[in-house]
Amino acid sequence: MIKQLYIKNYTLIDQLTMTLHPGFAVITGETGAGKSIILGAIGLLLGQRADSKAIKTGADRCTIEAHFDLSRYALKDFFDRNDIDYDATDCILRRELTAAGKSRAFINDTPVALQLMRELGEQLVDIHSQHQNLLLNKENFQLSVVDIIAGNNKQRQAYGDAFAAYRKALAQQEQLKADIDESRRNEDFLRFQCNELSDAHLQPNEQETLEQESETLSHAEEIKGALYEANNLLNGDEQGIVEQLRQTMTALNAIEHVYAPISDVAQRLDSSYIELKDIAQEIGMHMERIDFDPARLEAINDRLDRLYSLQQKHHVDSVDELLSLQQKWQRQLEQIDNSDEQLRLLEQQTAELHSKAEAAAEALSLTRQEAAKTIEQQMKQRLVPLGIPNVRFQVLIEPKQLSHDGADKASFLFSANTSTPLQPVSQVASGGEIARVMLSLKAMISGAVKLPTIIFDEIDTGVSGKIAEKMALIMQEMAEHDRQVISITHLPQIAARGLHHYKVQKEETPQGTRSTMTELTPEQRIEEIAQMLSGEAISEAALQNARELLNGDS
Repeated sequence: MIKQLYIKNYTLIDQLTMTLHPGFAVITGETGAGKSIILGAIGLLLGQRADSKAIKTGADRCTIEAHFDLSRYALKDFFDRNDIDYDATDCILRRELTAAGKSRAFINDTPVALQLMRELGEQLVDIHSQHQNLLLNKENFQLSVVDIIAGNNKQRQAYGDAFAAYRKALAQQEQLKADIDESRRNEDFLRFQCNELSDAHLQPNEQETLEQESETLSHAEEIKGALYEANNLLNGDEQGIVEQLRQTMTALNAIEHVYAPISDVAQRLDSSYIELKDIAQEIGMHMERIDFDPARLEAINDRLDRLYSLQQKHHVDSVDELLSLQQKWQRQLEQIDNSDEQLRLLEQQTAELHSKAEAAAEALSLTRQEAAKTIEQQMKQRLVPLGIPNVRFQVLIEPKQLSHDGADKASFLFSANTSTPLQPVSQVASGGEIARVMLSLKAMISGAVKLPTIIFDEIDTGVSGKIAEKMALIMQEMAEHDRQVISITHLPQIAARGLHHYKVQKEETPQGTRSTMTELTPEQRIEEIAQMLSGEAISEAALQNARELLNGDS
């Protein structure tokens, strides 16, 4: 619950520090005094969007800060999960706005994203303003009420998991169908291109080998001439290098026995002779292999032209890339050939997951149907004392297609008397009746959710007298067990029931208009309620009436 609220430089508020208490409290003040400003400031702490125009004129920034007591609420996991210091008795939320349009949010002095502040705020405070009555038009709000009363978190989680698995399989099935359709539209062209590459009988490294052979055949005469000349130089009958080297070796061998130092030279010459003789033989072999073959050259160039043409057509630079394309297209064709079986298996899997989701939805629906009965009973019990003695309230649970929240849609049907047929509450209930319906729903929900703080902004619209007093008693009941319920009200019957009473008022100063908020003393409360009863001119009768209201007399 909120222990303390601090506001500085926010619209008409210069600076405000207010201590708040557990239990039922009321806020009163004339229209336009600034009650909505207080709510707006609290809304910023709950993560609502900020507007730099809300900063007080002349100030460069505004600050809103609240201290919360979380000791009765299991919120430590939130702080641990988000790496924020946890203090159960003093949790501080702070929002800062600058005139330049910048906004910063803090939880226990740790800077946080606005979404994180909003996530925590939703677990701390519920503000019910008049526009929230429009929620009665929203199917998802009505279903959420049913789920809260049902306490079906386990069933909703099970259904959510089952539905997510089904939706994933369905998406995969639809994607496979789209892929199959796309592939089949391209199948003829794909098969033509794949056959074209297959008919080319491509081989790895083929292009490099053919290019080398083409180069050799194109220069066959030049190569053969060079080899012939080299062979003559090495193997000429008398002038050949090999023969001259042999003769030189013979001459040195003849003196080796009389001139030992030449032995090493003779051995080196012998090695050179063997190497040159081997080289000469290899050159001779190359001469025999080299032969100009125009037919072979033409065949090679034709083959290379085909390879180059295929590469250009498919925008690649090598035979290896052509082979990769061929393999890719073969896999696609195989997938097309096998797609019917793949689709059949996936459709079977999707159908099984759909059945599981339906079963989970049915289990969830049972909890909602039971909760609907409870809501109908409780709403009648709450609305009859609020001045609708012949009320009929029905929670209609109807089937719908599987969706993220199950297979049910919920409608709240209402009739204030026995002669009028049940119709959607938002269509037939008056403003006062809608206010009583929403208060009753909130009272029922608060018992299940156990929010620390609930703020009602003029929930008493359209009611007065005894009915207002009954509504105050409901809010008192909601405030039990250290819950904090705050009601902004114009009705003295509600204001008198508050355990604590705050007044918001506006005053003109030399610096401009200012809004202030103060906690009233018992004497001040008598005067405030008397004024609410009789207007500005407070009579002794009004004061006495105020005392009686505060004492619980009616």
